[in-house]
Amino acid sequence: MSEFELCAIVEAILFVATEPVTVDQLCRASRYDPSQIRDAIDTLTQKYDDSVSGVELVEVAGGFRLYTKPTLNEYLKNFSDDVNESKLSGAALETLAIVAYQQPISRGAVSTIRGVNSDAVMRLLGVKGYIASVGRDSGPGSAVLFGTTTLFLEKIGLGSLGDLPHLADFTPPIEIAEAFEVTLREEA
Repeated sequence: MSEFELCAIVEAILFVATEPVTVDQLCRASRYDPSQIRDAIDTLTQKYDDSVSGVELVEVAGGFRLYTKPTLNEYLKNFSDDVNESKLSGAALETLAIVAYQQPISRGAVSTIRGVNSDAVMRLLGVKGYIASVGRDSGPGSAVLFGTTTLFLEKIGLGSLGDLPHLADFTPPIEIAEAFEVTLREEA
């Protein structure tokens, strides 16, 4: 295998790694010896330094990682802000409110309250970091239970879940609810 192929292997491993990768890990993955891995790392480091590239190879925490170049942070922040500015749909907001007020709660319970399958919306809220698994139900099937995250609290500007508005503040007085019920019966 050529030096360029080894560089490609090292680069690919570093690209997918979620934490620093040691020379030993690179040796095991590639079946090359440490001196060859070090040469590949030096070649890649020089390649990123010499080219107009958005990434750099950095030795950190006992291993190596690919990072974006600090000179590009402003553009990355702008991009991140644009991506994160996407609004949540009504279904997502409804689901998030159910989780916030009923946590810990299972997907099935959320779907029952909403009256529709909420799996996709729950996954979206998890990916966005607004909800996370907080345990398992002790009942049959041991369903995963979900709750809101600190990111949720940050985004809505609350210090704790105790700061959520009381649901009673959004419930109409009994007279209005009864009048509405009578109107609905008459229309049926």
